[in-house]
Amino acid sequence: MFAACGRQIFISLTHADHRLRNYLTSFLSTVSFDPFTTPLLTKAQKTPTLLNPLALIPACHNSQFSNCNNRMELKEVLQILEQLAPLSLAESWDNVGLLVEPSTPRPINTILLTNDLTDTVMEEAETLCCDLIISYHPPLFRPIKRLVQRDWKQRLAIRAVEARMAIFSPHTSWDSMRGGVNDWLIGGLGSGHVTVLSQALCGGPPTQRLEFTVKSDEELNTVMEELKACYSSAALQHSSSRSENSGIHVSFTCSDLALPHFVQTLLGHTVLSQSLTITKLEKHPLPGHGQGRMSILDQPVTVATAVEKMKTHLSLNHLRLALGVGQTLDSLVYTVAVCAGSGASVLNGVKADLYVTGEMSHHEVLDAVAKGTTVILSDHSNSERGFLSVFRERLALRLPEAVSVLVSQADRDPLQVV
Repeated sequence: MFAACGRQIFISLTHADHRLRNYLTSFLSTVSFDPFTTPLLTKAQKTPTLLNPLALIPACHNSQFSNCNNRMELKEVLQILEQLAPLSLAESWDNVGLLVEPSTPRPINTILLTNDLTDTVMEEAETLCCDLIISYHPPLFRPIKRLVQRDWKQRLAIRAVEARMAIFSPHTSWDSMRGGVNDWLIGGLGSGHVTVLSQALCGGPPTQRLEFTVKSDEELNTVMEELKACYSSAALQHSSSRSENSGIHVSFTCSDLALPHFVQTLLGHTVLSQSLTITKLEKHPLPGHGQGRMSILDQPVTVATAVEKMKTHLSLNHLRLALGVGQTLDSLVYTVAVCAGSGASVLNGVKADLYVTGEMSHHEVLDAVAKGTTVILSDHSNSERGFLSVFRERLALRLPEAVSVLVSQADRDPLQVV
């Protein structure tokens, strides 16, 4: 219920949640009241116009207020995120994908991108009435046994659940993908011939190829039925070829997990087991995808110029610099290797004039410098955060105009130069 009384407005909210309250607050800031009349006057209007506060709620924001045709469900947004950066590109140790999922399906109208999900970013998300937070770093990484208030990351998860916000993290899948964080980072030094430092391999579980020989079709059928039964492999596919002298040669593939079960079954056939061979199949490389990048610059630059270019690219006033042995600010940089975040494990052993990463330990920097490599450090998240704006544009192009994709204004690296 809305009623003007002098210069006050009384609001009775029965079933509205905090999102409606936020929009009503915004609504009230745009209107003024005549103390002797009830019509609401917008500041931009000269004549009284009755306004419907619910009309100010963005279309598709909440299913109880709208039934818009352009609404996007969470699963649809997740499909688009997967198309842009397959989660299979992430490192095996990483915790990526959907981390928090609301129990009740809801349309996605506002998406907030952040490098880290902190208390201040969560407050921003609540103010913006976000439906989905895409946090580059996973706020939930290690297994948890409880959700309690004394742990700051668990508090964030609780707040997301209470606000019915979903949380998604891409992390190393964005690092690895072609055109991802590392390609963006190395682009700050100009064009060049770019290669991947640690090549990504095709997804899927590791596979093994098993080959053996049987004497007849009857024996083949018996063995295949046993194999299907031993590991619930109703869809097990095999190939076979006949030879007049050696019988029927059979080949099929299986996962590492299924391998012991199949081998045990095959070893139960004495003659067959004598011909059994097992070959581990290597995964195919994915060109352009992987961790870290190396560039042979089209136009070599001095160390001093490289520093200024990276300051501009990262929107920073300061960087940390360690000159390689025998190098000066006027030394030319022909080759550069980068790895966003904490890149020492990827950069270690790479021969280049310059390393660019977020952070390295004291001794890792000393090792690089001793080999004549100059090191630029930006602090961890500063080497990643700028990519959020790039990804925002890509994601927005794939979503209806009714869906807002925003980059957090509260997100920042915890370290400051003072």
